[in-house]
Amino acid sequence: MPALIPPPLSLYVHLPWCVRKCPYCDFNSHQAKGALPFDAYIDALIRDLDQDLPLVWGRVVHSVFFGGGTPSLFPAEAIDRFLQQASARLRFAPNAEITLETNPGTAEHGRFDGYRAAGVNRLSFGIQTFDDDALKRLGRIHDSAEAERAVKMAQDAGFDNLNIDLMYALPGQTLAGAEHDLHRAFALQPAHMSHYQLTLEPNTVFFARPPQGIPDEDSAWDMQEHCQSLLAQAGFEQYEVSAYARPGRQSAHNLNYWRFGDYLGIGAGAHGKISSGAEQQVLRRWKPKHPQTFMETAGSAAGIGGDDVIAAARLPFEYMLNLLRLHEGFTLRDFESRTGLSRSALDGPLQQAVKRGWLEVVDPAAGEDGATCADDACADHHDHRPADALLRPTELGRRFTNDVVELFLGE
Repeated sequence: MPALIPPPLSLYVHLPWCVRKCPYCDFNSHQAKGALPFDAYIDALIRDLDQDLPLVWGRVVHSVFFGGGTPSLFPAEAIDRFLQQASARLRFAPNAEITLETNPGTAEHGRFDGYRAAGVNRLSFGIQTFDDDALKRLGRIHDSAEAERAVKMAQDAGFDNLNIDLMYALPGQTLAGAEHDLHRAFALQPAHMSHYQLTLEPNTVFFARPPQGIPDEDSAWDMQEHCQSLLAQAGFEQYEVSAYARPGRQSAHNLNYWRFGDYLGIGAGAHGKISSGAEQQVLRRWKPKHPQTFMETAGSAAGIGGDDVIAAARLPFEYMLNLLRLHEGFTLRDFESRTGLSRSALDGPLQQAVKRGWLEVVDPAAGEDGATCADDACADHHDHRPADALLRPTELGRRFTNDVVELFLGE
């Protein structure tokens, strides 16, 4: 059997509070009521980290991501204290990407200066749309003017690695409205754009009471195709289902997720994934969801919500669930090193995916552009898939990602 080789390591830090819960949000976020216990929560994060450290002794952290909730509710001093304590316990790469999610409605110029001084070098703005009426329907606490002002304040503070989140197929939105949102975003010159469709997730207000005027499937697809074209014209390369970046500005943290990398998950409701070369297994660990429960139990046995070793039979599905979101594809050598399984574990589903035109095999010996193989003969012969052959989704496969992934569920 191939050896499972621990991949790059990231650190995810969950800061769970927000000013107001958005009706479409299914994240572990909790509306702030009164003064937030910043110091107590940072103390709990440090205890939580200490408990997880034995899982990653000696490994280097390549990226840190503060997600939420609304991390920008936390003062810069709290972020600084956590990063100082974390870097004293873990080896941070010299060029580690450190991202903090921010809500334009909580932006203050002084905080951006402080975040940068603390070591944050990337900001992600949850703008969603520049249509003020749509922002109200989405339950956002900012308007379009505040969004633009917040981005410019961050740039004035020295940040040049910025992401803007935009949604499309919003209630009442037209193709022209989706295009207008992009042009407003382009004018702010972000390095990265996340552009994704509004979906009605279970356990949300919108799922229980769907808003009127949500575009139908065909209209949403038209928006997606048109916006993808506009993003490309503006110099943004699509590298994942909903992620677009200027050259060299892909999100290192999210790329590590999608490449089936490892990450510690610290904080209320945080999930982690850690590979063990010694035990040849992949472990998923999660923490209690409620902030108060997390703070009371962090660092103790009760502070671990659960541990789950991913069964070998499920690893191909878990791997593909992530890798097939990326346009770059994957090699069978990567699959073997990150799962500890033989590439033969993929044979049947890969044959079906290639036959259906959902995946293509790129011959690594065919030059820079590569030569693809997508016929039945290629699908049926193992020799056509050497360990360094690149398998990547076709345009058709990218449109039906969920169907491709389901092939790898097994019996």
